[in-house]
Amino acid sequence: MRTLEETKELIACGLGEIPCDCKLQNVKLVDVFSGEIFETDVYIKGKRIVSIDKNANLKADKIKDCTGLYAVPGFIDAHMHFESTMLSPEALASVVVPCGTTTMLADLMEIANAAGEDGLREMLKSIEKLPYRMLIEVSSRVPTAPGLETTGAVLGAKEVDGLLEWDKSISLGEMDSSKILITREDQYIEKILSALKRGKVVNGHAIGRLGQELNIYAASGISDDHECVTVQEMTERLRVGIKVFIREGSTERNVETLVKGIVANNIPTDNIMFCTDDKHIDDIKNEGHINYNVNKSIELGLSPMTAIQMATIHTAKHFRMEEEIGSITPGRLADIILCDSIEKIVPKEVWFEGKPVADNGVLTAKPEIRKYPDWIKDTVHLLKPVYAERFELECPEEKIHNGRAKARIIELIDGQIVNNELHDTLPVKDGKLVCDIDKDYLKLAVVERYGKTGTIGVGFVKGFKIKKGAMAYSMSHDHHNIVVVGTNDEDMALAANHIAEIKGGLCVVDNGRVTADMALTIGGLMSEGTAEEVAEQLDVMNNAAKALGCEMDAPFMALSFISLPTVPELGLTDKGLVDVINHKLIDVIL
Repeated sequence: MRTLEETKELIACGLGEIPCDCKLQNVKLVDVFSGEIFETDVYIKGKRIVSIDKNANLKADKIKDCTGLYAVPGFIDAHMHFESTMLSPEALASVVVPCGTTTMLADLMEIANAAGEDGLREMLKSIEKLPYRMLIEVSSRVPTAPGLETTGAVLGAKEVDGLLEWDKSISLGEMDSSKILITREDQYIEKILSALKRGKVVNGHAIGRLGQELNIYAASGISDDHECVTVQEMTERLRVGIKVFIREGSTERNVETLVKGIVANNIPTDNIMFCTDDKHIDDIKNEGHINYNVNKSIELGLSPMTAIQMATIHTAKHFRMEEEIGSITPGRLADIILCDSIEKIVPKEVWFEGKPVADNGVLTAKPEIRKYPDWIKDTVHLLKPVYAERFELECPEEKIHNGRAKARIIELIDGQIVNNELHDTLPVKDGKLVCDIDKDYLKLAVVERYGKTGTIGVGFVKGFKIKKGAMAYSMSHDHHNIVVVGTNDEDMALAANHIAEIKGGLCVVDNGRVTADMALTIGGLMSEGTAEEVAEQLDVMNNAAKALGCEMDAPFMALSFISLPTVPELGLTDKGLVDVINHKLIDVIL
């Protein structure tokens, strides 16, 4: 927040008593408050905007001729997880800032589940040196599904209350609807009340909830939801006062369906904004960040002004930050995108807090990736080595008919993180359920990785289409145990053990040989490398997955979500198969 001296200086600049630092001359200002675009001059002093009056005629130490350029407010990501990018906050700057994103509202639930409050504090050490604004949505789900999973840490109501006092905390992070509708423990209500009493919003996670369930969820104090997949879900949330974040991640592709619904039904957008949630580095580099959501929405029929407002002032207002960010208006922080067109926004320059930080797609000064402490790079520990036999699933003889047994199978939905509960038969060999590769029914397992229980959950999944080998990842939402999919138990065991050996990351195994791996040593979730290095490594991993037969665009993102115990219909944890809606463990075999 601004200081007394800063405010006095702005007033003095406006009165012409002292010069401004910079004047953006003859710029076409996109005014998200008035909905106008007009040519003017923008004066900046320090981090803030002094004036947007064409006739102000103020002195400035530096004048930049912006003839022909639009000035758009810096974009805001309403909800994201750093860990899903695979990058540290420092490394991420080189790909998101040139796209025009100047503020990211981050729920650090992944590192919190893996390394607790100490992990959160470690991530926050980077904030002051970043060329973008990082604000924290304090994690409400550590663990996400108590009793149904093993995690590395717990953040109870007392810990969350303390974290909400941090000056960088902006909201309470996404609250799973099952905590309100099913478990109804006091601690979750207390977390909501801790945010509300401080005037902070409460982020939601209401996937699959409609009707009266959604009304109850809203009544509990939930402010928004980023899990809308259908136009009906979006409409029902808006009706009950829950604001909507339209998400476009690597596996959660919601912009097209929802924006088409907005256009077709003329739905007001005042309470709708954008987020990425979970987007891998390769997709950010290839597509963009929030600018992708904006440009895609314009292609689908939204006016440029409306799409820009959804990426800026709507988000700022929702998080009660409109006096600081979200617009190019006097007193606000000078986060500005300069671009040739607003029909398709390609930033020529990006300014953050009054300084240019990106030029024609390149970060002008990359923050140094600091050295992370050894303890946060040593969070993956197997209680004991994993053997192939641990992935076997015994089938009672009375369940076997003609060499097969009926089972629950997690069926992936292309382009979404939600899944279907599929019932079909699987082959039985020597009294054990095995894969049916021809039907794309593969074995899935989650291996506890904190060295606490050594438990392994086993199930089956359809959608990966691999014909041989196995794939593994130490980022399995939200518990972040090791998740493995494969065609045979031996390769799956090798993959899980190798993930532990490299202290977390990704791995592909083919016929008893590790064909590709990628270390993610920060909490077993993020790399210490640069964005360029990580993107190159991820390309290698994706190609290795394709060599097994996988046809997915983002196979490891899909793998990371398949075990999530809060996204319908099924999840898998180290404790077993989870009925997500009813929040309980269930049998694989029917």
